[in-house]
Amino acid sequence: MTIVVTGPDAPTGTGAETPRRVRQGRSLSDRFFRGVFRLAGVVVLAIMLLVGIFLTLRALPALETMGWRFLTTQEWDPVGANFGVAGVLVGTLLIAAVAIVIAVPLAVGAALYITEYAPRRIAPILVNLVDLMAAVPSVVYGIWGLYLLEPRLLVVGEQDEGLPRWLATYFAWIPLFRVDDYDPREPISDGAFTSSTFIAGIIVAMMVTPIIASVMREVFSQAPVSEREGAYALGATKWGMIRSVVLPFGRGGMIGGTMLGLGRALGETIGVYLVISVVFVIQPHILQSGGGSISSLIALKYAESNEIGIAGLMAAGLVLFAMTLIVNFGAGLVISRSRSGAASDA
Repeated sequence: MTIVVTGPDAPTGTGAETPRRVRQGRSLSDRFFRGVFRLAGVVVLAIMLLVGIFLTLRALPALETMGWRFLTTQEWDPVGANFGVAGVLVGTLLIAAVAIVIAVPLAVGAALYITEYAPRRIAPILVNLVDLMAAVPSVVYGIWGLYLLEPRLLVVGEQDEGLPRWLATYFAWIPLFRVDDYDPREPISDGAFTSSTFIAGIIVAMMVTPIIASVMREVFSQAPVSEREGAYALGATKWGMIRSVVLPFGRGGMIGGTMLGLGRALGETIGVYLVISVVFVIQPHILQSGGGSISSLIALKYAESNEIGIAGLMAAGLVLFAMTLIVNFGAGLVISRSRSGAASDA
């Protein structure tokens, strides 16, 4: 890159006082890479736009048939022209909420330990292990949840009292934890608690924790060294420094990472499909058997659907696509307006 200076210091020979101007002449390599990166950004936006247009066009027959009732109907009967995503939409939000409530504390703890407490020799190993969790296929998490997690959550020792039953017994006054027709004083089979939103949410939490932890780890590591040393100079302990410097600096990144994890949680398919029993009515009790998500609905019904049914599934995919876009754009906006986001951009 060459810099051309014009003004009083420029060798013009005229002696005229003119405002100083600095022009940057970019080299060929600079212009090439600038064009490549700009093209890559345009291609990504074009692909997203084409996906939205494709889903909209394929979903038009269903949207014309149902209209806004598609978002409020609690049934899936394309043959009878009565179908909607109200039940699975609520199930999607509940599964994602359970996942985020579990994943965020785990991610914050993992990120803080790696950046602040782990010895230098161990920290890279932990980083690789956390990143490796994100590379595990979702079907593996689904199998783990179906054959290992669920039986051990439902049955604990000889008392045959698992975590879901304990929550339903002592926290039934909270509507989310209530199970219909469940009496703690009477024996009940574990079938009332299997294939629940709670179990699916735990599985999804294990999937999104690495993503959230990676974002938070990068943000925490960028906390200004001068502010860290200033906190120590004022007599702060390690935790005091983290609480007064690292966490406030990384607040935007924490929110952004959480929202990115939420976007991933909304679209999980196989892990949820293997565990949960899809129902099309609104199921607000997360411990009770039955639930569903939009992605599991598409995986369940795609092979057996007729033309209008396929259009309905495309409409469901369009709803999920819009939800994910809103969450991810919100995450980007939060990160860009935070101190951590400004520092990372620099």
